[in-house]
Amino acid sequence: MEKSNVLREGFLVKRGHLVQNWKARWFILMPDKLLYYKYEGGRRDSSQRGKILLKGCQITCPFLEYENRPLVLKIVTKTGVEHFLEACSREERDVWAADIMAAVERLNSDKVLDSMYDVHSGINMSCHMEQGNTYKNCFSGSAVVDWLVFMQFSLSRVEAVTLASALLEEGFLRTVGLRSSEALRTAGPSQQLIDDSTALYSFSDSLKKRGSVKAETSLSAVELSGKVVKRGYLLKQGHRRKNWKVRLFVLRSEPAFLHYYDPTRVIGGFSLRGCLVSALEDNGVPSGVKGNIQGNLFKIITQSDTHYFIQAPTHQEKMDWIDAIREQT
Repeated sequence: MEKSNVLREGFLVKRGHLVQNWKARWFILMPDKLLYYKYEGGRRDSSQRGKILLKGCQITCPFLEYENRPLVLKIVTKTGVEHFLEACSREERDVWAADIMAAVERLNSDKVLDSMYDVHSGINMSCHMEQGNTYKNCFSGSAVVDWLVFMQFSLSRVEAVTLASALLEEGFLRTVGLRSSEALRTAGPSQQLIDDSTALYSFSDSLKKRGSVKAETSLSAVELSGKVVKRGYLLKQGHRRKNWKVRLFVLRSEPAFLHYYDPTRVIGGFSLRGCLVSALEDNGVPSGVKGNIQGNLFKIITQSDTHYFIQAPTHQEKMDWIDAIREQT
């Protein structure tokens, strides 16, 4: 256990699960769990007595159902297991509860951010104007709130603003333009993000360290900001090993790009400007094609003369893809 990962440690009295007696334990709060140890003879036992995984937990503080124990807080885990912890003072109880709740919120924020930054279901980034200035790869405050409510991360717009403000305060989102920057300086902690179409925000550079879907690709956010025109699974021949693998293809317009995924991670894509797409005959093996050919083959040649060989599951799908791509070229 690295000391730098310890958020808080100290004594709390814990109610047992089987024999419901109360015993003092030494608790250590980590970013994702709460560990507890037996403490006797002036030292902590080397082996932990238990742990509480914090992701998805609910904390009740104060928990007032014990008339003779007013300093109890209650933790209910994601699986429904209840833990009752008693502090030695009201101040200590409240500090423990606040630190545990903050750790839980950070874990929940991770889930929200992963979904928000997801290339398929996340927030759509595009260009916006504010006071004559053009800002790229951003989104409005109302779009964030709409998305959080639609994805059911928040039950109301007020709750969504509070959650988004926490993401902003933690540095996962950043302000873009004057209006959102001014609100960050003047608003209260839970109202730092404005639920308005004219207040602009973007993802911070710190998300690139999270290994998230969009951050794993070198493609720019502008490429991924277009409207999805068509998507589906196709076989693609590799450029080096020439083997065939199933990829999820997503065709976008404005700007016109074709990206492919494995199956949720972007692994490639190219602009359709100046591309040539053509159907290939099923009889025989075209030049440049190797391996097992099922049929329904077509080829895309990019403006930089890169050749992509792709197989569709049916002849109709092949023609549909060819037509859709030609509309974007």
